[in-house]
Amino acid sequence: MTKELRRLSLLMLLMFFSLFAAISWIQVAQAETLAQNDLNKRALLDSYQVQRGSIIASGTPIATSTRSDDVYTYQRVYDDPLMWGAVTGFYNPVLGSATGIERALNSYLTGTSSTQFFSTIERIISGQPQKGSNVQLSLDPVAQQAAFDALEGYQGAVIAMEPSTGRILAMVSTPGFDTNELAVHDADVVEDTYSALDNDPENPLYNRALGGDMNPPGSTFKIVTVAAALSSGKFTMDSTLPNPATYTLPGTTTPVRNAWGGTCGSGKTVSIRDALSMSCNIPMAELAVAVGAKGILETAERFGFNSDFETPLEAAASTYPRGLSADKVALTGFGQGDVRATPLQMVMVAAGVANEGVVMNPRLVDRVISDNLSVLKEFESSEFGRALEPEQSAAITSALVASVDSGAAQGARIDGVDVAGKTGTAENGDTNPYTLWFTGFAPADNPKIAVAVVVEDGGGMDQSGSGDGIASPIAKKVIEAVLGK
Repeated sequence: MTKELRRLSLLMLLMFFSLFAAISWIQVAQAETLAQNDLNKRALLDSYQVQRGSIIASGTPIATSTRSDDVYTYQRVYDDPLMWGAVTGFYNPVLGSATGIERALNSYLTGTSSTQFFSTIERIISGQPQKGSNVQLSLDPVAQQAAFDALEGYQGAVIAMEPSTGRILAMVSTPGFDTNELAVHDADVVEDTYSALDNDPENPLYNRALGGDMNPPGSTFKIVTVAAALSSGKFTMDSTLPNPATYTLPGTTTPVRNAWGGTCGSGKTVSIRDALSMSCNIPMAELAVAVGAKGILETAERFGFNSDFETPLEAAASTYPRGLSADKVALTGFGQGDVRATPLQMVMVAAGVANEGVVMNPRLVDRVISDNLSVLKEFESSEFGRALEPEQSAAITSALVASVDSGAAQGARIDGVDVAGKTGTAENGDTNPYTLWFTGFAPADNPKIAVAVVVEDGGGMDQSGSGDGIASPIAKKVIEAVLGK
């Protein structure tokens, strides 16, 4: 063989291997990405022939596909859409759009996930109809129903979590929307429906449990302030702070007062324990300044602030700003100023305290199951990190139990159960309605559930509503549902 022929043969061999590698990469490594690409029209048309998998909560399908008499073959149908809509979202083949779990786990629901490759081939060979896999949620229908019923008439959200695992037991956002109306196969109708929802001033398309227009957490953030103080090693729950009726923010002439306008108890000083259980603003402002911006920020971030989470629904990052001046740090000590939080974040704070200081990553899904009942994917619990030492969590828990038993959160009391909780009544400027909060867990000595509640727009009471008057009773009903009370 001449030198030229050897070179040509080598070049052709290299070209063959390059082509083989490219095809393998496209058909294997990029298969799932290409299948989910909105511009892949062939995959889109093929997907119409697949019966989309169900979304299941505790054995009950809440989203299913039934036969339709049009080109799309199947119609998506949602059970109790107003209650489940914030979780399931909607799927519409006409618009090629999806939200919620329908979007986050689309590859499993359509059977195009790489984990379903061999089962798909088997069905093609055997001539069986193509089916997507079912998604089993962590949600408890009893807790979900209790949260939905308790939120009726309010603009807000409830999220409940199992502290030891991070499994989300309930997630409700109100006002909601009828996902069935956004799944219809008439493009003009669904576009009109979506436009009306999008322009609604009450923002029903928001999932307030995970985002939307985030609110200041108010006094629920005092848990983080106290946690930062204990973590600094300079304070205990018995440490005392000055107890004036008015406190001037450092470097300003701006006064801060407790909610009732007087001192935090009758003494000249007040302990951190009593200040937390009675929900006093002034001692928490003083404490935040003493701990410092760096200490508060580090503790907040150990609980999850400034981090994004996927449940697998995307949650907005709750924010604790860097570089705050002392006066602004003081305001964040009682959850005002520039700090903002989602209910997901505040339930993670409560769950972290309940779980002896360990914060778990939140998750909404337990497993993906094929139509032959084999488990394709198991979603494991995982730690986000440690926010507190166990003895510090126990000390905070004691104060939170006192808060519900005889302090500022008595609206969450349950006979025969020690509930640990903290309310919040957050201001939104001088004239806007308050944002009302509760976060806590129960039973305090063996936590089964942590819950966070946010009620926006003052609960319809402008600046007359309170976290304990409105948010605490909502949380109580959800806790009772989970504990079977």
